[in-house]
Amino acid sequence: MPERIHLTVDGRVLEAEPDQSVLAALWNARTRALRTSAAGDARGALCGMGTCFECRVTIDGVPHVRSCRAPVRDGMVVTTRG
Repeated sequence: MPERIHLTVDGRVLEAEPDQSVLAALWNARTRALRTSAAGDARGALCGMGTCFECRVTIDGVPHVRSCRAPVRDGMVVTTRG
């Protein structure tokens, strides 16, 4: 069995499969709302393939990264709703 990846999301440590997207790891951890709209409404991924831009998160201090297109890396830090 491949080694698990550990990442920190909003202060909590999650495990993920190697080669999994950040979005898949978030969904597996039951995290659906990833950011808020200008009106304050919770927003989450719509397409899961990088065209809608609704899955944007901050990864290792870089804002507006599409979580569906970013592979997990051991030790990465993800912030949602930032």
